[in-house]
Amino acid sequence: MPPSVLSGPSRGLALAAAWRVLPDAATGHDGDHELVGDTTERRSMTAPTARSTAERVRDTLARLEQDVDAWVATAHPGDGTPYLVPLSFLWDGRTLLFSTPTASPTARNLADTGQARVALGTTRDVVMLEGTVVATDGVDEELGTAFAARTGFDPRELTTAYTWFRVTPRRVQAWREENELRGRELMRDGQWLGE
Repeated sequence: MPPSVLSGPSRGLALAAAWRVLPDAATGHDGDHELVGDTTERRSMTAPTARSTAERVRDTLARLEQDVDAWVATAHPGDGTPYLVPLSFLWDGRTLLFSTPTASPTARNLADTGQARVALGTTRDVVMLEGTVVATDGVDEELGTAFAARTGFDPRELTTAYTWFRVTPRRVQAWREENELRGRELMRDGQWLGE
């Protein structure tokens, strides 16, 4: 039965079955993917209208103000080993404030390289930023209290040593669907575009 006449879980399985992976014999990795069978369902699906740059900037700022957690990617300065961790943050309108154990690979990488990549959202509503990082051993009472209230986590109350990090975005990208890949860059060299 073609995927276009199925509903529920059967529809999803049929759509998945319509794709065939062509393995790359040289590397052993998945190679190209080839669509086989009925393509009626795929052709009839339409993506929502792409947002303007101004709309994406507005949506990105709202996400920074409303979200509490992000994925933070760093790399070892010597051998490039990647690290990816979820961390809670506080956005102050210009920077993201994170805190993580001082002895962790993430803290060492942030302190040593002064760089991070941060991702917010789902794969259908992506915000990615690259930024410069400044480390500090502590924050003032007001900022620490604001961080704890926002994230539900207060590193100042723990016996483990924590380092605080401010990430200043230098580049920001955001997109939802393929039709937003063009124009996904919303900040370049620390300046918002399309405002």
